[in-house]
Amino acid sequence: MTITRRHATTLALAALAAPAVARAQQEPIKVGAIFPLSGGAGPQGQHVVQAIDSMAALVNEAGGVLGRQITVLKRDDESTPAVGVSRANELIAERVAVIIEGWNSPVTLAMQPVIARAGILDITAISKADQILSGAGNPLAIRLNSSNSQDGRVIAQHIARSGFRRVAFLTQNDAYGNGAQASIEGELKAAGHDYQKVAEERFPFTQADFRVALTNVRNANPDAVVAINASESLGMPALIRQARQLRIRGELICAVGTIAPSVIQVAGEAANGVVSADIYFPDVEPFASNPANRRFVRKVQEMHNYTPDKYMALGAAALQVWAMAANETRSLERETVARRIRGGSFPDTILGTATFAPDGQLQSRHALFTVQDQKIVVRQGQ
Repeated sequence: MTITRRHATTLALAALAAPAVARAQQEPIKVGAIFPLSGGAGPQGQHVVQAIDSMAALVNEAGGVLGRQITVLKRDDESTPAVGVSRANELIAERVAVIIEGWNSPVTLAMQPVIARAGILDITAISKADQILSGAGNPLAIRLNSSNSQDGRVIAQHIARSGFRRVAFLTQNDAYGNGAQASIEGELKAAGHDYQKVAEERFPFTQADFRVALTNVRNANPDAVVAINASESLGMPALIRQARQLRIRGELICAVGTIAPSVIQVAGEAANGVVSADIYFPDVEPFASNPANRRFVRKVQEMHNYTPDKYMALGAAALQVWAMAANETRSLERETVARRIRGGSFPDTILGTATFAPDGQLQSRHALFTVQDQKIVVRQGQ
């Protein structure tokens, strides 16, 4: 067979391209993680990325994604929307396959359109604002944490069941806090519960001195005080301690997901008696006997000498579900993977069977709890 010059050139180019293609198929898949790694939420954000690292190790041990290992690139959003956008652009330039993000709702809402325009899948692990799923910034949005709407129903049901009539609010003044309060009040009204809002104090995310606001709340003589504060290494523990020091009357009810073991550790004995709710507890059924969760807990303890909390579980589950969807669809393409997750179910995750609504919201089951002897005690049957 006679080989023409053009044919020879084509063969030579193919020979040169083949090693490059082979190398690309063997290179690790980059996964981006954007969380606060400094400031008031820094310790919790660091724990979340540690959990994502632990899940990456489990995924890699099981064969990786599409036969390739994954590596996690971490960025600090400093709990600031503009910084979050800058960090998102850095990861876009790194050509990551997916970005897992979200501690503060304003940061998530700022990053969403940037990540979506780049054609990269954006999975929100923790940020709660309802606009994250309903807004136009990310039409393929996916969220693991429960929404403000879901959380508001749980807190409102507890207030109504307890017969609290005089209710005060201490609320973080941003998309998360204001949305959470609006949801609780909306659910109270929908339930027909007759209550009076006797005090309402709003504060910025960075605030740590609540004595003036708490004095106003105390003077209102409430039956219940609802505290909505996502600054869990600084703001929420300070609020709890100061509320106890001022001997605030009424039950202190903290927003869903704001009372992690780290909050209790910092708040100390002042946390005893606090009531809240959450969607994950590593050592409570159905999680305690879940093999996938047990492997995850062991891996986090092995790698970081720490028992994972709800936030860590959500960050890790975001990566786990993405890896499952990518392997099942045999694709890293944003729309393909997102459409498998939205409205779909995934058995054998660390959260059990993870089922997502068509709008991308993970369906969760809440459990009410009280802090006793500085430990979380789940209230059975509620």
